[in-house]
Amino acid sequence: MTTATKASQFQLDAERKAFDREHRRKIRFNIGKYDAAVSNGMKLYEQHELARDRGAYLKATVLEKLDEYLLQFEAAFTARGGRVIWARDAAEALAEIGKLTKARQTKTVVKAKSMTTEEIHLNKYLATQGIESVETDLGEYIVQLNGERPYHIVTPAMHLSKADIASIFVKHLGIEPTDDAQELVLTARRLLRNKYTAAEVGVTGGNFLIAKEGAVAVTENEGNARLSATFPKLHIAVVGIEKVIPQLTDLDLFWPLLSTSGTGQQVTVYNTVYFGPRQPGEADGPEEMVVILLDNGRTNLLAQPDKRAALRCIRCGACLNVCPVYKNIGGHTYETTYSGPIGSVISPHLSGLPEHKHLSYASSLCGACTSVCPVRIPLHNLLLLNRQQSVREGYTPTEERAAIGLWKWSMQHRWALDLLPVKLKDWSLGRLLGQVGWSKRRESLHIAGPSFRELWRERAAQH
Repeated sequence: MTTATKASQFQLDAERKAFDREHRRKIRFNIGKYDAAVSNGMKLYEQHELARDRGAYLKATVLEKLDEYLLQFEAAFTARGGRVIWARDAAEALAEIGKLTKARQTKTVVKAKSMTTEEIHLNKYLATQGIESVETDLGEYIVQLNGERPYHIVTPAMHLSKADIASIFVKHLGIEPTDDAQELVLTARRLLRNKYTAAEVGVTGGNFLIAKEGAVAVTENEGNARLSATFPKLHIAVVGIEKVIPQLTDLDLFWPLLSTSGTGQQVTVYNTVYFGPRQPGEADGPEEMVVILLDNGRTNLLAQPDKRAALRCIRCGACLNVCPVYKNIGGHTYETTYSGPIGSVISPHLSGLPEHKHLSYASSLCGACTSVCPVRIPLHNLLLLNRQQSVREGYTPTEERAAIGLWKWSMQHRWALDLLPVKLKDWSLGRLLGQVGWSKRRESLHIAGPSFRELWRERAAQH
């Protein structure tokens, strides 16, 4: 799909979703529940703004010396028998995973919820290798059954109602129709239990990389990540290089920030820190643990000091829940791994500015995303910087550059506008607004007869 086609398709999908009342009802209902929970959760903080300041400071400090912190993590992790693989892009990460699964003669992989594995399209790759990859997070499992990508960073099946999920289970699992949510959960649980014990490899992401102690912290609400990392003999954690925090004690800040901003919980139900493979004398854990440190465009952002703050993101999803654009067009419209404000900021740098620059324009710049970010990422400012970069590097359409050039000239030569008849001004404005879709749902704008300049001259002559 060409760059222009992607932008056009985005506009078509966005319009279709924005006027889909049932879609908007589901999203507003589900996000409304999160908003209420987060509002209550914030009351648990005595000094939430101070916590945000601390989180932003620590993440910014790490990013300034990211290479040193990553090497510190690698040294500590490998000292306990773990293995670290550095992957420059998705292709390298998949190739390394392929070697690991082949060595284990893998037939089944159990996979916990992980945005980095979505980013590199791990399930699709494993399928080409003849390996069954099973999503064990309930939301991820549902969208996998339905052949979809995750809709939301935190809640993959946010766009589906209970009736939708029941219909998916009836269609793909052959169960009897039911509106009992508990029965649907139990059905998934029964099917997944056997997968944990049969799988040769378990794959997770990682919410935080702990540099000093050399560990991977995973936070979840279902326990499926813990099962995926414990039963299989090989545990692979695919983690973005920006997820580093200095030391274990920093989790007392970041775990509550993540959970409260994302779901309104004081902390999530399961919080696990993996220090490596099973040690002598330990009763459980994998025989082998490998951490894949994924770059995949992150150093593109790291190299730009004015945009580097985007790498502070802890993937809480708060900016999606508050964004008026996301709430109207939904997660799938973005056609990227990361949607909403943070996705619009980072996707052009992770996946290519020419292909995804249009996402940075899909914003009202209201600043709501910035106001809720737990690590104070100035998201609306970064969207503007992305727009500026796309213009500077020549990725804007020829028609747009011509229109802006004509507007600039006319503002510098104001007298020229008075030479044009009103009808010609109306026609030009109509053509310009028609190209951006203004006239499709709004009445056309019309230029007033005498201009302000002409009225002012007339008034001056009378006095």
